[in-house]
Amino acid sequence: MKSLYLLVDFFTVIIPFIFSFHPKIKFNKTWKSFFTAVIPVAIFFICWDILFTHLGVWHFNDRYVSGVYIFNLPLEEILFFICIPYSCVFTFYCLDKFYNLKWNPQAEKLFFIFFCLILLLTGLIFYERIYTSVTLISCALVCFFLKFIFKVDWLGKAVSVYAILLIPFLIVNGILTGTGLPEAVVKYNNSENLNIRILTIPVEDIFYGFELFILNLSIYIPLLRRKNNN
Repeated sequence: MKSLYLLVDFFTVIIPFIFSFHPKIKFNKTWKSFFTAVIPVAIFFICWDILFTHLGVWHFNDRYVSGVYIFNLPLEEILFFICIPYSCVFTFYCLDKFYNLKWNPQAEKLFFIFFCLILLLTGLIFYERIYTSVTLISCALVCFFLKFIFKVDWLGKAVSVYAILLIPFLIVNGILTGTGLPEAVVKYNNSENLNIRILTIPVEDIFYGFELFILNLSIYIPLLRRKNNN
């Protein structure tokens, strides 16, 4: 089914897109901030993707993609870095708007000390597995800089929202990694990861997705706040 990956992108974004215009949400009013954030982050992840595809960390199954390639990546993979952040940032925006997600400052500080240390140590221990090491170490560094250098006040909220997003994450990434399919859409070289799977999903994907999420928020939130303060 050549259109499968494209359909995954479409169904990931269509409901958040429709509800973006809801009068109680009005996420569409923040599109300028969102697209200003998503473009540089997408470029970063696309470059990462191109390199890992070249190194054989993963590759794409021609059976499930349209055949349109940009920089050796399927068009669907490029769209992934817009559709997934749109849905994730939309979810954060809605939940933060209607619910109090704020963490206790001390609990948040302790959580991220341990979180960063565990990711960093695991990444260093398995340094020879490139997907594991690069993903865990980079995620640890991004969290460390956001929390302890830039001192953002929303990182705990992002964890709460991401915990909720793990439910659709399991569906979307499950399809892409082969859950319920004869073959995976994205095939991983298990010598470059821990080969620990949740269903068919490499555990590293969870931290890869979280890093994608918070990097988008790190640009989107300051832009949105600046806009609201003007």
